[in-house]
Amino acid sequence: MEAGATIRESPREAARGADFVMSMVTDDNASSAVWTDPETGAIAGLSPDATVIEMSTVSPDWIASLSKRVTATGACFLDAPAAGTLPQAENRQLIFFVGGDEEVFEIAKPVLGAMGGTIHHIGPIGYGLLFKLAVNGLLAVQIIAETLGLLSKSGLDPSKAMDILATLPIASPAGSGMGKLLIQRDFEPRFKIGLMAKDLRYATETAKARQSDLPVVGSARKVFEAARDSGAADDNVTAVANSTIEADETGGDWPSQRLRYNLPPLAPLMLPVRRPKSLCRFG
Repeated sequence: MEAGATIRESPREAARGADFVMSMVTDDNASSAVWTDPETGAIAGLSPDATVIEMSTVSPDWIASLSKRVTATGACFLDAPAAGTLPQAENRQLIFFVGGDEEVFEIAKPVLGAMGGTIHHIGPIGYGLLFKLAVNGLLAVQIIAETLGLLSKSGLDPSKAMDILATLPIASPAGSGMGKLLIQRDFEPRFKIGLMAKDLRYATETAKARQSDLPVVGSARKVFEAARDSGAADDNVTAVANSTIEADETGGDWPSQRLRYNLPPLAPLMLPVRRPKSLCRFG
């Protein structure tokens, strides 16, 4: 608010007269409510010169449907889900994976640059979302920490194990970072288990529809869904390791109970931004 933001009563009002309209919400249903609700949906408030940027991690089917509804109004459309959690968002270090027309991408790039340090144009509409699902699939497999659990339960100090693993070529920066949070018993929500379970469901359902197979990601999905169903939906994704790494009877290095944090629910992010007119008209 101090920087000049204005609160509107609905997504439709937020979109009215705006040149860029962006949304980042939890899933298909939430995105549909933001854009297509008969009373408050943002699509009805779009101008023909607007550029819509859907940053939510949703299903490819929904992105295909939403893009058609948006472009039918004359507006442009990009899907631009982001990699990164709360610290990256607060420091404007998100990584965006963008799908859509390359000319529209270039127009929107400075807007995304205000929130992220790296912006990739992946391909046509829907490709940004597909890439994000692949990224989260790879992340989920690393977070489960099965092998770290094996070492810990075999008597090896998990801190020592993680220090060594982090130096090896097999270790990714994300996996090492999550491992350090596990060692520190830091389960403050940055990326919730329920959201990861949702993303893995979208990934495996998309693979099945396209006659592909994701057996490892499918197994990770079961682990995250079991954690979600046990009551951990709002815990950080690192808490899923409680199913593989637990405190022993003598009091080991790992928590025997999940830590709980009370955070407000996710809210739609609708950001109207001004830009010169007519930049989004082609042909």
